[in-house]
Amino acid sequence: MKGERAAPDRADIDPVAIRQILADTFIIEVDVSCRFPLRLCGARINALWLAEQKGRQFLSWWSSRHCRDIAAALRQVVDMETPLFAHANAPEAGASTDFELLLLPLRCFGARRSRILGSLAPVLAPAWRGMRPIGQLNLVSARPLSEKAAEASSDDWSLEPTRRMATAGDSRSYP
Repeated sequence: MKGERAAPDRADIDPVAIRQILADTFIIEVDVSCRFPLRLCGARINALWLAEQKGRQFLSWWSSRHCRDIAAALRQVVDMETPLFAHANAPEAGASTDFELLLLPLRCFGARRSRILGSLAPVLAPAWRGMRPIGQLNLVSARPLSEKAAEASSDDWSLEPTRRMATAGDSRSYP
């Protein structure tokens, strides 16, 4: 899909080809003020907050103690054109609910550093989804995905460095 480019172009994404996950996807616009507004949100994501998320800031999804780390992760995805996988949880939703987050660099009309394609999905579908809003998310761990990382053994995928990043608030701890 991306060919020789570090990231695919928006025109390369066929919504029909990803229709099973479309409701869990979103597109973030990369703006100069680093507010990261959401340009598009799937129906299941909107259902998590019981409100349309388009136009809101992506950072508003996150607890204040994790916003700095999430902003650093977004910058890494954009600047390095490297996908990122993360675990998050939502403690305000009654019992804690775990989520998987995937952030992928996305070009728009050939322009680098313009968009991020993301997916946010619960590890297990919560019974309460659509009945009450989720609240803010906490970052549990994050891991950039690269060709080198994909070739590494499973022993190299320890989440300890990223847990330190999430708990200490130090975005420089990315492996």
